[in-house]
Amino acid sequence: MKHVIESQQFDKKIINSIFKTADNLSQLKKHPLKNKILASLFYEPSTRTRFSFESAMLKLGGEVITTENAREFSSTAKGETLEDTIRVVNYYADVIVLRHYEKGASARATTVSKIPVINAGDGAGQHPTQALLDLYTIKKEVGKIDGVKIAFVGDLKNGRTVRSLSYLLGKYRKVKIFFVSPKKLRIGDDIKKYLSRHNISYKETEKWDNVLGRIDVLYQTRIQKERFKRPAEYRKYKGTYILTLKETGKMKKGTVIMHPLPRVGEIAPEVDKSPKAVYFKQAKYGLLIRMALLIKLLK
Repeated sequence: MKHVIESQQFDKKIINSIFKTADNLSQLKKHPLKNKILASLFYEPSTRTRFSFESAMLKLGGEVITTENAREFSSTAKGETLEDTIRVVNYYADVIVLRHYEKGASARATTVSKIPVINAGDGAGQHPTQALLDLYTIKKEVGKIDGVKIAFVGDLKNGRTVRSLSYLLGKYRKVKIFFVSPKKLRIGDDIKKYLSRHNISYKETEKWDNVLGRIDVLYQTRIQKERFKRPAEYRKYKGTYILTLKETGKMKKGTVIMHPLPRVGEIAPEVDKSPKAVYFKQAKYGLLIRMALLIKLLK
């Protein structure tokens, strides 16, 4: 595994190996990536993904060079192509973590990069490391992946985290997925075809009332303002699904609530105190998974 571009490239053997490394990080050599450099190249805003990768590298003894808004504060503003930027950064770092506003940008980067490229989100495409940490969260908090029942809620058309996690869930047995969204924000047909090929049961619905009591995981997402061309269209869908203690009370004991964050009102702050809420724990699991992934790529 040289690059990390999409969820489809992971099989269960690789996933289990990454999870095992994450579980055993405390037993590793103190600074396994000493003298290694991570280039954090972000063309879109990020808090958790950028900080967790940078923190992961520092905790492993490596170093970080970073740009927070490469779209405006790099040579891209002068007209430099992504490919040329990647060629140059190859001389400065041992691994590139790339977030870009264009779907497929990370795959383009790999065509010219001699060092590993990690896709940290490419437009409405994929976010494979988020999918890995989400799957790890499910395993840790629910206790299983096979047979899990999960509801994805919100903007599923533009939700790269939902797409990426769906691809990973397709590798497991007896998984049941509920896609809860407005009709115009439904999950793409490519995901549905993939799930059908892998015998994964799924159902689409606009209402979550009959779903909440049947699931092990509620995966809430925001309506993605940046993906809408017209503000009025965004406002039309914003607030469609707002999780409060009322909805949480309809869930069975042991159900967990996840969210890739940031949230913008779709989960009421009162839910934070619920034992079902694990969306901040996801950030902790994300650090462990990204540490494990960097070790796999660079050791």
